[in-house]
Amino acid sequence: MSAHDTHAHGTHGSGEAHGTRGSYLIGFALSVVLTAIPFALVMTGSLDRQTTALLVLGAALVQIVVHMIYFLHMNTRSEGGWTMMALVFTIVVVLITLGGSLWVMHHLNVNMMPTPEQMSAMP
Repeated sequence: MSAHDTHAHGTHGSGEAHGTRGSYLIGFALSVVLTAIPFALVMTGSLDRQTTALLVLGAALVQIVVHMIYFLHMNTRSEGGWTMMALVFTIVVVLITLGGSLWVMHHLNVNMMPTPEQMSAMP
């Protein structure tokens, strides 16, 4: 076995190349903007609470996509599409888990036994 590695350090097997300096800077700038906007909205209090919460949630979702594209290099070409398939599978499992948990908790809340005060008020 030789001490020299025959694989090039800058390439990967079936995956896409890493991002360029420009793409990392674009991702960084978008991340800063998508962090500064919600921060400013919360600190100034210029909008009502519900609108602010929705805008912060929207910015967070957009920032997740920015991170996945610019820093994690997730796209349909990378790894023959398997990274995107893994992401879709993960999202489906999370949605099923969250949806099922909320459904169970709602039905438990609706179908719980009444409190003693409610029992005494019953005919």
